[in-house]
Amino acid sequence: MSTTTPTTTIGKAANFAETRVGASVLVREFGRKIFPSHWSFMLGEVALYSFIIVVLSGTFLTFFFQPAMGELHYEGPWLPLRGVEISEAYDSTLRISMEIRGGLFIRQMHHWGALLFVAALSIHMLRVFFTGAFRRPRELNWVVGVLLVIMGMAAGFTGYSLPDDLLSGNGLRIIDGILKSLPLVGTYISFFLFGGEFPGIDIVARLYTLHIMIVPALLIALIGIHLVFVVVHKHTQYPGAGNTEKNVVGEPVLPTFAAKGGGFFFLIFGLLSLISALFTINPIWNYGPYDPSPVSAGTQPDWYIGWADGFLRIVPGWFEFYIFGWPISLNINSAVIVMGGVFLVMFVYPFFEAWLLKDNREHHILDRPRNNPTRTAIGVAGIIFYCNMWAAASGDIIAVFFQMSLNDMIYIFRTVFFLGPIIGYIITKRMCIALQRKDREIALHGRETAQIIRLPHGEFLERHEALPPHKLWKLTAFESPEYKPAEPNAEGKVTKSEKLRARLSRFFFEDRVAPVTKHELEASHHDHHDAVEGSDNKQLGH
Repeated sequence: MSTTTPTTTIGKAANFAETRVGASVLVREFGRKIFPSHWSFMLGEVALYSFIIVVLSGTFLTFFFQPAMGELHYEGPWLPLRGVEISEAYDSTLRISMEIRGGLFIRQMHHWGALLFVAALSIHMLRVFFTGAFRRPRELNWVVGVLLVIMGMAAGFTGYSLPDDLLSGNGLRIIDGILKSLPLVGTYISFFLFGGEFPGIDIVARLYTLHIMIVPALLIALIGIHLVFVVVHKHTQYPGAGNTEKNVVGEPVLPTFAAKGGGFFFLIFGLLSLISALFTINPIWNYGPYDPSPVSAGTQPDWYIGWADGFLRIVPGWFEFYIFGWPISLNINSAVIVMGGVFLVMFVYPFFEAWLLKDNREHHILDRPRNNPTRTAIGVAGIIFYCNMWAAASGDIIAVFFQMSLNDMIYIFRTVFFLGPIIGYIITKRMCIALQRKDREIALHGRETAQIIRLPHGEFLERHEALPPHKLWKLTAFESPEYKPAEPNAEGKVTKSEKLRARLSRFFFEDRVAPVTKHELEASHHDHHDAVEGSDNKQLGH
């Protein structure tokens, strides 16, 4: 440790921090952290930077928004609403949009940033799923990611419900209906949330508390936990020459990654600023204040909530029955069951896959999606399941655009709801297996060159070119999940759960293409070299 007394201002400041908080330890440990370079790893950065922009813009909005439902008559500059009875929340939102300098720009940046945050977070989760980055030791980080998605949806819903306009009021009306459809406790929950019969007088204030305090605090805590896990577990990387389970090939945080990250933040900030300046979103002045009697045609929530609304539109109205006089309204509360089921599957999938494969090893090398056909097929089936319900939320708009009957659109969405994921699963799995076979052929025989050679006995063959080592590594250095048959326990018995695991493992992993072995690779290259060398020595025409 140096005992030299610093003389410069920066040196004195650094010495002050070091002697009191031990900053050098933090810089040494975190600054040397290696992050691999790949465009897909930037998705998490997009989500983080979008969240920062949302927090900054939201802080500005809190200075002017009034979370109250007291009634007044509008006297602002928007003439179509002059003299109309509105709430204080709606009035303050109009004032932000039309009277406060830069208010509309900041409000739209807040909304667009929230959409980008949830979108980047969702795509980031898909990348993690398809590449197997959730495997040990990152299962808990995956759980944190799922919680981030849920909290992101909660933040978005509580946010766009605050203006108390017609669109947000209709969304709250749907929530009220879902709550009241819950057996036994639904009515009590609704009365507690709304402060009485819908719409009540307390809902905006309560949503405001959730939106600016509780949900952001949970989001910040979850993001912090996620980043700690990233540092502790080290970053995953794609397969390639030199990449192993014991190292990370990339750039250190300081100075390279930090400099790039800072520049990327301002790119995201600039993009959101451009979008916010050019494209209007949620023009509440056109919707008017909330009134329970009218419902505008074509209303739909933000895309990340739309899938629940879409399910409500396609579920049959007769899906309701009584048990001991109590109504079980599955035509409404089944949306809660479906959403809960989706998130439950997301929570348990890492542990389920490890159980199927009896795999307790640590994994730091990512999978190419094609090399795990079953997982990729499940992911595509889930995307189709989600997108179908998302599209169903706009079923009335789609019906008008294509000049179709709305009932026909509902039946189409119902059919795709059941058949779409199954068809997507089958097609995706066969495509992945076909791509694996193509990779195997290229690894064994090389790349096609479109050069034709003639053998001594008159046969024509196409000359193949051997792949560079780094590309060959990418096609051969991977693990293919295999079916694990049932095994007896320590007492020599095969339990029922083990038999179930074996049956599921057979279904998931029986169809596979084995990776090219070193022996196969050497043999194929030796045979290919002899064939080409023999033809060249005889100087046959190409």
